[in-house]
Amino acid sequence: MRDQSYEKLNIDTNTGIPEDNVSESVKVDENEFSEVREAESKVEDAIEPEASAEDVYAENLDEEDIDEEDLDDEEDLDDVPKRKKDRYRSKKKRSLGRKILLTFIAAVFAISFLLPTVLTFANSFMSEQEISSNYGIIFNDYTSSSEEKGSRTYRSETVNLKLIPDKVVGSQYTTVLLKSPDYLMKFWNSVLLTLPIMIFQIAIALGAAYCFARFRGRIREIIFFAYLVLMLMPYQVTLVPNYLVAKWFNILDTRWSIILPGIFAPFSVYLLTKYMRRIPQSVIESAKLDGASEWNIFWRIALPMCKGPIASVAILVFIDYWNMVEQPLIMLSNSSYHPLSVFLSQINNGEIGLAFAVATIYMVPPLLIFLYGEEYLVDGIAYSGSVKG
Repeated sequence: MRDQSYEKLNIDTNTGIPEDNVSESVKVDENEFSEVREAESKVEDAIEPEASAEDVYAENLDEEDIDEEDLDDEEDLDDVPKRKKDRYRSKKKRSLGRKILLTFIAAVFAISFLLPTVLTFANSFMSEQEISSNYGIIFNDYTSSSEEKGSRTYRSETVNLKLIPDKVVGSQYTTVLLKSPDYLMKFWNSVLLTLPIMIFQIAIALGAAYCFARFRGRIREIIFFAYLVLMLMPYQVTLVPNYLVAKWFNILDTRWSIILPGIFAPFSVYLLTKYMRRIPQSVIESAKLDGASEWNIFWRIALPMCKGPIASVAILVFIDYWNMVEQPLIMLSNSSYHPLSVFLSQINNGEIGLAFAVATIYMVPPLLIFLYGEEYLVDGIAYSGSVKG
């Protein structure tokens, strides 16, 4: 009876709900489920998948983040994402091209600067005849009727620059060092003039610079300004006053007429004063608290901290006075007192071969001093006065 009544009423025997209502509820559930699926699919499309560690690293990596020094080998590129490898390789090629170009330009300038030195050294081993045939045209005096009339003439010959002599001979050095003592005397004249100037100029400049750096005042500032003005003046301006003073002291035509003005040159005083003023005041005050006198502060603190500047001044002063020409020509009328630099400035046609050998010997002391003190020279220029712990 019950089943029949259910059939009449069209009721589902499992749920007890009319079948019409069941179909409607199922439809409703299906519609709600489809809406939920659509919403989830939209959310999944909106949300990007989680990026891997390599992708995050690749996005944050720029060209500048790739260190060329750390990635010199191709094996080091394994840690770099693939899409950055091509960019790094192209950047490395551009960097290599710039390095090659800059190296080539530096090599051209280096060869241009070194060529005169190399030619001087190579030609010093040539014979007199070979030197005259290659460079005699430079020292020959060409006169002609056309020149006397004032018209221009042109030389068809050219100088033959040779780095390798046809026949290596040492006769030039034998003449300079053994047969003709005049050249060696001029070399020692250069030494006797340059070394005293360098030593005493630095000694006086150290004392003056320490006073200018430690003690301030109106009078000292005026004197230091006078030093600066004298340093900026060309030597030709002070040459005549130096000549008059040397004549007044009756030291003209002696080495003292050159040594004394060189000892009191203002360049070293100015340079060392600038360095000593950078010495920290706290260091000097600490030394004073420990009972150090001014001499102890100067000898134990100022001098050790100025080793680099002192070496720089010594190198510059030596090279400056080693190459002097005007002072000996004006102050020394006796040619036996002339330095080697004066001889090199008065080369004539009969001594061309000897001039190369003498120039080679003349270059040795400055080169040795520069090579020995190159590190001190760089430290002195880059000196900042900081205290190293």
